[in-house]
This record gives sequence, C-alpha cells and structure tokens, in this order.
Amino acid sequence: MYIDGKWVNSVTGKTFTSLNPANEQVIGYFQSCNKHDVNKAVEAAEKAYPSWSETPAPKRGEVLLEIARLLRKDKDRLTKLIVLEMGKVYKESAGDVQEAIDVFEYMAGEGRRLYGITTPSELKDKACMTIRVPIGIVGCITPWNFPTAIPAWKISAALICGDVIVFKPSSDTPLCAIGLVKILIQAGVPKGVINLVTGSGEEVGNAIIKHKKIRAISFTGSRDTGEFILKNAGI
Repeated sequence: MYIDGKWVNSVTGKTFTSLNPANEQVIGYFQSCNKHDVNKAVEAAEKAYPSWSETPAPKRGEVLLEIARLLRKDKDRLTKLIVLEMGKVYKESAGDVQEAIDVFEYMAGEGRRLYGITTPSELKDKACMTIRVPIGIVGCITPWNFPTAIPAWKISAALICGDVIVFKPSSDTPLCAIGLVKILIQAGVPKGVINLVTGSGEEVGNAIIKHKKIRAISFTGSRDTGEFILKNAGI
C-alpha cells in the first residue's frame, strides 16, 4: 500500500496474486488490505487536506502538468505493464496511457478555470457570489479494463479541485495502479494527498464506501455495485 508518503504492508499480513491473463503466470504479490488499512489511509488524507486544499489551483495545475510530462516520458513502460497485467494488445494499451496523459494535461488547465459566479444583488451595498471549494476526501474505486485511464480521470479531477484521495484499484490490475501512483509521487504530489489501498471489494471497497469521513465516491463498475454504493455511501 502507499499511505502517508510511504510504501507499507497491510495489517492483515496477507497478500493476493495478480496473474498474466495470457499464460496465468504470477506477476506479483500485493497487499490484501482491510478496513483498518483504509482507516490509516483516511487519517493520512485528513492530515494532508488543509495544505493541499489551500494550495492555489494554478499551482496544483503545475503538479498535474508534470504528471502528464512524466506519463509521456514513461509511456512505453506503462503500456507494457497494461499488456502484461490487463491483457490488451500493445496499441490499445498505449491508448489507455495516452488517455491518462491527455486528462492530466486538460485538468492542469482547469486550475486556471475554476470560476465562480457573481450575481447582481437586489439589496444595496450587498454582493452575491459563489466560489468553488474542495469537497474533502474522495474515494476512487476503479475497474480492470482501463487500469491507467480510468484512475487518471478520477484522480486528476479530484486533485485539481483540492481534494485528497483514497484509491482502490481492481484486484486484477494492482501493478498498473502502482505504476500510476509512482508517477504521481515523482511529480511531487505531497504525502497523504494520494493513498493507495489494494484488496477486495468486500474488504476495502466496503470500508471506503461506508467511511463517514470520505465525502465523495467516484466509482466505475457494475450496476449492482453502483446501486449498493448509492444505498450505503457514508451511512
């Protein structure tokens, strides 16, 4: 796991395997986390939130632009990770990484476009305006089929708005998630702003969905899971 700026083991002491779908050979062993690990990730995010949310959005955009630059520089290696773990052909895997590059570049620009609204007041000496403020801690739960692009869509949007993240990737593609998180670290995302917790939906996904300090869930997956999130998020 990656929590509070450190790569650490789960409190469970357990791991699960990720397999190459072409030959079912073991690619690696990954932390099988539980709700206690999620709690640690939330604590780390909570500590990081004041500083990151108060960082001017254009400055956050500079970090996202660096992420895009590093993704482009490392595109071939990240593409091969997707081929190895998810099983797409090279050309489609490269497209997956390119989507991540594109969305981080786009969201970097949003740092200068987080506009509010002003409205003429009906009262003398009064001004009416709205401003955008961060939500807080965002839980990002992503599927196996676009293991770099979909996490990038969710993470980039949360980061540019000043939110902090607890990220749970599919258990079929944890290595791809680690590859993306390492790029974020290299680009200068502060500790605690991005936290990676691997494991099952039953253990990790449930804990994220039901955690009272997680203010938003960004999920891509099955209809049944979506309905479960709708009924159980934050209760």
